[in-house]
Amino acid sequence: MPTKLRPEQPDDDNPIWTKEEFANSVTFDQLPESLRAMLSSRKRGPQKAPTKKLISIRLSQDVVHEFRATGPGWQSRVDSILKDWLKKKAKRTA
Repeated sequence: MPTKLRPEQPDDDNPIWTKEEFANSVTFDQLPESLRAMLSSRKRGPQKAPTKKLISIRLSQDVVHEFRATGPGWQSRVDSILKDWLKKKAKRTA
């Protein structure tokens, strides 16, 4: 599980802004049109090797609550448990 970020120790890639940086900042709609167009047109490319499929599934509230309570990555843990179940099922039928 990834280490939790501590706000008192910002990382080098995301330093805390100074008052001067805040004063010089602008909102997205204040950027030049050419820059807004470039930033808006950026899309995530296709996965090189898609490993998962986006679906919709209905789960009971208690199941979702318990898994979400385990923190980030809970959907991957559900996936892992279902994979284990499939492996066990395959062994029983073989």
